[in-house]
Amino acid sequence: MPATDETRQLQEQQAAAAAKRYRDATAEREVIEDKLAAGVKYPDTPQAIANRAKRLLDQGGVPPTAAVESIYAEALDGSETLERIVGLTMDLQPWSFLPRGVRAGSTVARISILRNGLEQPHATGFLVSPRLLLTNHHVFPNAETAQLCFLEFNAQVTIDNARDTVIRYQLDSDTFFVADKHLDYALVAVKPAADGRLPGEIFGWNRLIIEQGKIVVNDPVNVIGHPMGRLKEIAVRDNAVVQRLEDFLHYRTDTEPGNSGSPVYNDQWEVVALHHQGVPNTDSQGHILRKDGQPWRKGIDSDDTVDYVSNEGARTSSILKHLAALPLAPEQRALLAEMGPESGLQQEFAAGPVEALVAPASRPPQEAAAVGSPSHLAAARASAAPHIGLKAPEDAFGGRRHLIFLHGRSQHGKNPADLRRRWTGGLNHGLTRAGRSTVAPENVWFPFYGDRIAEAIGQHEAIPISYADAPAVAAAEAYATESVNGTYEKLVLEAAALDGMPQNGQPASENLGSTVVGSLHGALSWLAAKTGVDALTIATIFRDVDTYLRDDAIRTAVLDCVAETLPPDGELVLVTHSLGTVVGMDLVANRLPKRTKVTLLVTAGSPLGMDAVYSRLIPPGTRRSDAVENWVNAWCPTDAVAIGCPLERRWGKLTEEHAVVNASERAHSIEEYLAHPEVAKAIDEFLRPSTP
Repeated sequence: MPATDETRQLQEQQAAAAAKRYRDATAEREVIEDKLAAGVKYPDTPQAIANRAKRLLDQGGVPPTAAVESIYAEALDGSETLERIVGLTMDLQPWSFLPRGVRAGSTVARISILRNGLEQPHATGFLVSPRLLLTNHHVFPNAETAQLCFLEFNAQVTIDNARDTVIRYQLDSDTFFVADKHLDYALVAVKPAADGRLPGEIFGWNRLIIEQGKIVVNDPVNVIGHPMGRLKEIAVRDNAVVQRLEDFLHYRTDTEPGNSGSPVYNDQWEVVALHHQGVPNTDSQGHILRKDGQPWRKGIDSDDTVDYVSNEGARTSSILKHLAALPLAPEQRALLAEMGPESGLQQEFAAGPVEALVAPASRPPQEAAAVGSPSHLAAARASAAPHIGLKAPEDAFGGRRHLIFLHGRSQHGKNPADLRRRWTGGLNHGLTRAGRSTVAPENVWFPFYGDRIAEAIGQHEAIPISYADAPAVAAAEAYATESVNGTYEKLVLEAAALDGMPQNGQPASENLGSTVVGSLHGALSWLAAKTGVDALTIATIFRDVDTYLRDDAIRTAVLDCVAETLPPDGELVLVTHSLGTVVGMDLVANRLPKRTKVTLLVTAGSPLGMDAVYSRLIPPGTRRSDAVENWVNAWCPTDAVAIGCPLERRWGKLTEEHAVVNASERAHSIEEYLAHPEVAKAIDEFLRPSTP
């Protein structure tokens, strides 16, 4: 059967199944409609509303200050409190709603098919990992159909209302293809570009989340796709979830054919469903009805005469659960693991330096905290060979300027080539959005000190296993004890003060459930509540900064390691992140090769704005290093490490300083920072200056 006929037949079957689900749920839907008419804003179960409120607070969907003001404005019972928190997202959104929507939209591609020698728009798909695309099963009934199709990213108009530059990718269903008829999804691999770059490295990807709490009935949703094969469009507002079934969502929104395979987002731009079908109105015998109430006649009446009563999408959590249960080969399972920890599809983590006491999904992927037993630590180190940095061709970018990435903490045991590729992917995403040429990973210098610093501070990493129920408390106490001059505690308390924690104690109404145990734990709890990063991660990040600055042996070991992978001469564009910004400033001031100079220093997610860091890098009465000609800083207000930003307060005038908005669960991620076009554009302008 030709692919077009099979696709059409599957779509008809899906329409019939969706209509039946809609009819079968009529009684429940009528109850929901009655509650809405009676003024109930979210006619969902108490547990669903509680899960939604918790996720909004945990992931920064609602600012804690706004939640506090709303909750304590009047006396509310428990259920009213939760509904009030959810309701804060209904009408007003932070300004970041729009740029985050742009970022989400970058991951969406038009699927076109080569048919009879002609290229025709076919459907929509979106990236869910660096190399996997999600769409409908009725779009790709089989792997052979996928091979006939190709992807078009940037099939859209720009802010100047001009056509964007379309970038094509081929599908690779031989490497990975799975599909399910009931959930109507197909997940297929995408071939790298000719230069080896994966699509997710350029356009980003959606982190699918298996956890509940992303949506409740009457929550608004947003759909991005290519209706009727047109350039990319978005349906926002006057859209709401009508009903939540076991595996599907019904929602009210404007979609057309061609939207098949579109992502359905909540207002935090988390994917809640895979759109697959408009739900047609049917009579008691299941016959599809036209808008005039008469039976729809196949082959005679056009699709736009159908009376569609709702839209339907397969729930994200159901798709992820189905994927988790599939019997796949190890290499296929490894591809699924690239979807990230929140998908629930990651394999056993490779043996790291320590055994985790908290769930990996609760930690930012770039800065996972490390705690565990000394014996496990020693065994893991003994079994892993240290990695070294990666050099670039000295003639890259014309040989006059060199691009250098300097990583942050907790990178031990990782492959520098993978890290360099991820950093470059984030930068290329930003360059593409800025309309600039992309960068090849092999042209980037990547000093790697992750293993060296882990070895040097290993004796500080062990936390008694008896503290598994409260590792942040144990970590904070242990790290403060090790910091004999009290500088660790100063770092944490200063960060909390800069982030707005009242200095005369933390009001109970603003604690949002955290238990305050001493001033140090109170500060960590405040930072965790305000930034969405768990307290153990924050405690460990500041431990590493403190240890680096106060231990000369560790400081020297790290600088020696970095110096091993630096160009011998030329102008440097030095891009640094997290602890790497501290190391980078130390390098510029004390260990820079004599025949080099820093044309541009980029700091992202940096603690350099904190007095406890500044005073230990720059002796009193001295100025910042003259070796830095230009300095661009990027910081996210919800990044627990960048609390001391903006930096001009302490360091004087910078060339540029950008406050950016990163995804709440990736506020400290270097890939998020580099994906912002203003950050990428600044790097490009100094790396490849335009000729007069």
